[in-house]
Amino acid sequence: MLSNTFREEWFSNIQKNVLAGLTSSFALVPECIAFALVAQVNPLMGLYGAFIICAMTAIFGGRPGMISGAAGSMAVVIVALVARHGVQYLLATVVLSGILMALFGLLRLGKLIRMVPHPVMLGFVNGLAIIIAMAQLEHFRHATPQGDQWLQGTPLLIMCGLVALTMAIVYVLPRFTKAVPPALVAILGVGLLSYGLNLPTRTLGDLAHMAGGLPVLHFPTVPLSLETLQIILPYASLMAMVGLLETLLTFNLTDEITGTRGQPNRECIALGASNVVSGLFGGMGGCAMIGQTMINLSSGGRSRLSGVTSGIMILLFILFLSPLIAQIPLAALVGVMFVVAHETFAWGSLRVLGKVPPQDALVIVAVTIITVFTDLATAVLCGIVIAALAFAWQHALDVRADIDDTETGLRTYRPHGTLFFASTAHFLDLFAPSTDPARVVLDCRHLHMADHSAIAALERLYERYEKVGKHLQVVHLSKRNELLLQRAGVDVS
Repeated sequence: MLSNTFREEWFSNIQKNVLAGLTSSFALVPECIAFALVAQVNPLMGLYGAFIICAMTAIFGGRPGMISGAAGSMAVVIVALVARHGVQYLLATVVLSGILMALFGLLRLGKLIRMVPHPVMLGFVNGLAIIIAMAQLEHFRHATPQGDQWLQGTPLLIMCGLVALTMAIVYVLPRFTKAVPPALVAILGVGLLSYGLNLPTRTLGDLAHMAGGLPVLHFPTVPLSLETLQIILPYASLMAMVGLLETLLTFNLTDEITGTRGQPNRECIALGASNVVSGLFGGMGGCAMIGQTMINLSSGGRSRLSGVTSGIMILLFILFLSPLIAQIPLAALVGVMFVVAHETFAWGSLRVLGKVPPQDALVIVAVTIITVFTDLATAVLCGIVIAALAFAWQHALDVRADIDDTETGLRTYRPHGTLFFASTAHFLDLFAPSTDPARVVLDCRHLHMADHSAIAALERLYERYEKVGKHLQVVHLSKRNELLLQRAGVDVS
């Protein structure tokens, strides 16, 4: 059984997985360089981080087929840190964030991702799809003495033409053959065309110098003091939270696409360990990358081999192949990423906005907008809060009571629903102590008490009946409700 699983995770459809890994590696390079520039560090740090994190999570992680690397969501977090304290503090922060990620997995908290509602997932993929598309627009600008300006004239026409050609190949080629990933054919084909015709268009080599040596073990040269910890801990915590959220949400999406189930805790541990190693070898921090993961999956990448191939190719680009990779036109990669953005966006969510409950539609739209204008962690947390408040409000309104007056001088209330902080006011309004008979029975067989607010509401109900000189009797408490009341010292006898 173990040998079958190992063979399936590593050696199922070797050709497809190797080609898929090669394709996703091409898409990793410009993203990692761009994110390194955003973080104001050497682009090689982004490439080293991509190699280490991609390879390690592919080998040791819990989700074959998922691609991780130096992610933009984490790069944005540490811009202020680099500006104030320098690169060495960044490396120390990456190491600490990796430790926090690994602890999250070791404590088996990966299952908490199940608490993320489906509307939040839809908002997450929609927001990231928009971010992926918007990020490509930067490649339609160029540096001038007056600052960055939009391309115009012939350069703009060439750029748009190559982007359109790339997208056309990706969309049309699968109708004729699925033997090779269409994105790989598009990148190489447009690259050869551009090189053969000597087209004046920007290439990967224009982004940054990619050639370098092997990453070297280097402990961050920062003081080992409480002051250093106070500086890096807030950044490390935010990096860990953003990285884990993006990884686990991409993890869920990959599960849905492949129809298989991964191991979230194992993925968190592997992600944490890879970030620690990346920080020790001079690389940026990272997490799962939804765009590159979608490229890998759409190209047929399902095994660990695809991720390992992608990571190793990044290293080969640095060591040996940078002159060749530098010739790839940015337009080809922009076209592929536009297709990824189109395929990532959950277009079905637009059709169901008017059909789902209003609170779910609000969550989808809110998470999408917040993801675009702030960051993923804020968006997901806001989405969960909105969904939780809507859930609490709905359940608060669901509390009702049947009234039985068949016995003379006695009224029986049979409440239904969950008594918790949001429903206590509505629950108390169901009773009328001033007009009820002298004896009142509260039949709790259909009532679930959830928290201390429920206990306080029951005590308040007792007091209201005592004030008007009437007796309230509680019957048919469940074992759980009875234990809850006993622990709080409430006597219901």
